Amino acid sequence: MKRRTFLKRARQLTGLGLLAGVYTWQVEPFWLEFVKRKLPIQHLPDQLVGKTLMQISDIHIGNRFDHQFIIDSFQEAAAYDPDIVVYTGDYVSYETEEQIDQLRKVMKYAVKGKLGTVGILGNHDYGKGWQEKGVDSAICSVLAGAGVQVLRNEKKLIGGLNLIGLDDLWGTNFDPAAVLATHDADQANLLLCHNPDVCDMDVWHGYQGWILAGHTHGGQCKPPFLKPLLLPVKNRSYTAGAFDLGDGRQLYINRALGHSFQVRFNVRPEVTVFELMRAI
Repeated sequence: MKRRTFLKRARQLTGLGLLAGVYTWQVEPFWLEFVKRKLPIQHLPDQLVGKTLMQISDIHIGNRFDHQFIIDSFQEAAAYDPDIVVYTGDYVSYETEEQIDQLRKVMKYAVKGKLGTVGILGNHDYGKGWQEKGVDSAICSVLAGAGVQVLRNEKKLIGGLNLIGLDDLWGTNFDPAAVLATHDADQANLLLCHNPDVCDMDVWHGYQGWILAGHTHGGQCKPPFLKPLLLPVKNRSYTAGAFDLGDGRQLYINRALGHSFQVRFNVRPEVTVFELMRAI
């Protein structure tokens, strides 16, 4: 190859690399996708068939990116006029008490369901090392003030749908056995669980149905046709999207609305819009 040709191609590759870097840093992290899916649930009552359930996960309010993006996304999501809204954890990227105030400002714009709004906690909602005393309570207080009822190994009936919320696997309050041992298989059930690794644990007491999770962010960066390089789970098959667990349970992992760090490639931020239907 001639020197002139080599230099020309090197400049082209450098230019492409710069464009890819700008895209990964400034474009895709803020290119929200509303993913629309059917959600078939056993024993779903007639009044909920066709209703909308919206999942929002991992907003990660903090100092790592401009949280005006989350406020704008909430306002876009609210236009869908959802019937039920569920938040599946990691409301902050906690560093100091400043994040509690930041979250309070953002949650003034929280998307709420006409029938009900619930949430669960994620690992970041326990502060540094997922063990910092008082952070989880402060976040629960902010969420309650914004109209979001936090389910901490608890269940809540909304319009005939029994929503079961587990506390986070890595936090200090993980105790799924009590609530799962009392679930009624003849009800319409939907379970919220931040970290999908819980799906592989022996805690389910025969639960069958859908599990909505977050935590992975889909890896945030995914080479085309390959799995993400980094995933914060033991079971690396749990990336994003829908999984049939093969025992009557189905799992859906949301790719996250926010991000731990401002970088995404081939894994756009997501709000999931489910249409409820009765499973056949």
